Amino acid sequence: MLLAMLLSACSSRPKKVEAVSVGVPREQLPVLTTYDVTTLISDSGITRYRIEAKQWLMYDKTEHPYQEFPEGIYLEQFDEDLNVEASLKANYAHYNEQEQLWTLRGNVHALNLEGEQFDTQELKWDQQAHRVYSDSNIHITREKSIIEGVGFVSNEQMTKYTILHPTGIFPIKDED
Repeated sequence: MLLAMLLSACSSRPKKVEAVSVGVPREQLPVLTTYDVTTLISDSGITRYRIEAKQWLMYDKTEHPYQEFPEGIYLEQFDEDLNVEASLKANYAHYNEQEQLWTLRGNVHALNLEGEQFDTQELKWDQQAHRVYSDSNIHITREKSIIEGVGFVSNEQMTKYTILHPTGIFPIKDED
């Protein structure tokens, strides 16, 4: 009896499959949903980046295709010896493919190549303009000082930046 059930379950007869409408327009559904992602990106055979995300959604049928990381994203940049040079972490990320614009929100932490730590609630990276910016509060921890303000503009490496509205206490040498 068990053998007959197994043989009938493994039959090679084609089965009819019907699509079921769930009442959601196709452009509102992701074309790809991936969970617990870890991916490495290399350049000229050298691993340069590692991306980790709990959930990665890709929407390609919308008017403006985008990728979304609703449970956050973590990115590391490596040197040639695979030492971490810079990192970026956020609770949420959105990438607009046409505009090549990343929007990171919620506990955004970025560590640049010089070891400076940037903390903000929202950060945008415009890949076409090669700049990083924010209109939110920014807290930058440097080796010997802390800079705070509202809004900033930076190069992509976050090594040359301008705080738009600085706040707080600034150390000034007596001879200055």
